[in-house]
Amino acid sequence: MQLPTTAVLPSAEIGVAKTERSDDHISEDFLEGALERLREGKSLRRALPGWGRVHIDRQLPFLVVYRRPAGRDDADTDRLVLGEAAYLRASGKQKYHAALASLVQSMANIQVEAFGSFLIIELWAREVPADAKPLRRPAFSIVRSKGDGIDSTIEALDRALSGVRVKSAYAHVEVVSANQVTRPGMPPLVSAERAAELGCHVIGLELDPVFRGPAGELYPIMRRALHRGLSRALKRAVFEFTRRNTSQRPPHYQALGRRSMVKAVWEVDRQLAEISSAFDLLLQVTPVNADEAWIGFRRKHFERDPAFVSRPLRLDPALAKRQLYSIPIERIEDPTLGQLFRDQQVELDRKLTMVGDRGTPQFLYGSLQVFGGVDPSLLNAAFEVLSRVPSRTRDESTRGAVSASDFATRAEQELDYYRRQCPGMNSGVQIRDDVVGLMVSRGSLLIGAKTRIPKSRVEALVAHEVGTHVLTYVNGKSQPFRQLYVGLPGYEELQEGVAVLSEYLVGGLSRPRLRLLAARVVATHRMIEGATFVEVFRELDRAQDFAQRTAFHITMRVFRGGGLTKDAVYLRGLLGLLAYLRQGGDFEQLFIGKFGLDHVPIITELQLREVMGPPPLRPRHLDDPAVMERLVGVRQGGSVLDLVERRAQ
Repeated sequence: MQLPTTAVLPSAEIGVAKTERSDDHISEDFLEGALERLREGKSLRRALPGWGRVHIDRQLPFLVVYRRPAGRDDADTDRLVLGEAAYLRASGKQKYHAALASLVQSMANIQVEAFGSFLIIELWAREVPADAKPLRRPAFSIVRSKGDGIDSTIEALDRALSGVRVKSAYAHVEVVSANQVTRPGMPPLVSAERAAELGCHVIGLELDPVFRGPAGELYPIMRRALHRGLSRALKRAVFEFTRRNTSQRPPHYQALGRRSMVKAVWEVDRQLAEISSAFDLLLQVTPVNADEAWIGFRRKHFERDPAFVSRPLRLDPALAKRQLYSIPIERIEDPTLGQLFRDQQVELDRKLTMVGDRGTPQFLYGSLQVFGGVDPSLLNAAFEVLSRVPSRTRDESTRGAVSASDFATRAEQELDYYRRQCPGMNSGVQIRDDVVGLMVSRGSLLIGAKTRIPKSRVEALVAHEVGTHVLTYVNGKSQPFRQLYVGLPGYEELQEGVAVLSEYLVGGLSRPRLRLLAARVVATHRMIEGATFVEVFRELDRAQDFAQRTAFHITMRVFRGGGLTKDAVYLRGLLGLLAYLRQGGDFEQLFIGKFGLDHVPIITELQLREVMGPPPLRPRHLDDPAVMERLVGVRQGGSVLDLVERRAQ
């Protein structure tokens, strides 16, 4: 195929025969093959001779470039372009310049034909003298051509870079004009005159390498923080350029992000999921002798702590941690996914520590790291519920309570409804002697054999356990990332908030249920303060007027494993969810998988990038007009008490 004569240098200038491909030269065959894929709208990912890579996710109106300087250490700067949907990093040696310029100009020519214009952003780090003080604040210089006609793009980049923050310090940004935009000491890849001929634009971006010390030592955490902020800023600038200067109208700046993933992403995701699936923290810390412990506690007149028995461990936490930290997360180019996987790695580390610390005082410290504690506002909300909601109501009459087998039948009916929509789902229901109450583990509903549920609570618990926990597990499994079903860090709080709100939406959030959630917060707080099992039980029994069996189960849940703070997330999650909905948050998006409210922007980004698709299942109860009417009311405001007061009326 004949390459465009206006954009590609002849083979004599490239300096190699047409069929040659060596480490010293970029051949014409290499150029032609790469450009052919670009013309066809295909992805392009190829190593460049000498050093570097060109990665083009799909046809896009921009390219981010980095050239490594010869004879000078510029460690980690090249990593700042990784993760962009269209990037090129290459050697800056003079012998590569002509062919590299030909490649970039040819790509620009093709993309101008497709989009009407094209933007090249070349990034480099300022050279810092060896005797300079460590850099404390990120700084950028935007280098533009005089009269380039892209003022709005420059302004968007300036604003976005000003919001980049590293270690609480916001970036300083300046804009300078130059006759030629290029890295100092290197010829331009596209001269101002050539850019005008091609119909493209070039921006230079010089940054202070705050991620390196005076002696060249690297600060990887600072580099990752800079990378995340810089990546967002580049997308915002490209979004403005695309809307103003091309024929494309992307719906959001994140839509210009990367879609294709390198093999390392899927491998890291798989390994993290395997470790997460190797143990179930709640099952490992939940006593298997709850009924026997209650009988013994009662026989001793509630004055001696009960003795609980836990399941034997099936894994060695230390060996699991060795496997966990051998996962090569640093190979992931995408800054968003890299940070997400690092957070998951830390979370799994903490949970494995908790498993190993079962039955010791150290368990509580791990629980505080994973599930958090009880802050004053949450404690006040809990006491308000306990003081305003009467301890004796008829909301949950025990008359006609359903057995474990009856509830299992109802849950199976609900699962059948979802199976018809998603035939591949393998969730089921199990009635077990070693479980108290209800629990979802790996997408299946576990029911304690002695569980009895008031009829008025059946549909609420179906919406809670099946319509939320099981459904988000199945939806998470439909996504490309396994972390969406094993659960991202902190997912429990949002999961329980959504599940409890679902109880309200189907008309089953009772006053005793809300008092129970508030009591769990108070019990957790007392346990953290150092109260004993007996002291917490007595407060619930005598001061808060809970039935003794109920007070025992609340206390048992809080003290299991050595002090588990998870039960505080129910009320905290509900309060956070109500605030999210009042601010206009998307409720149905929360059923895509298991994640926290902090992850909603990341989930939204991955959806806009078309990395994640729509979920196969939608909660059945959201098809009920009465449910949607209640949801509208929640968005309009009110306290958590309004949820049960509206129902009581």
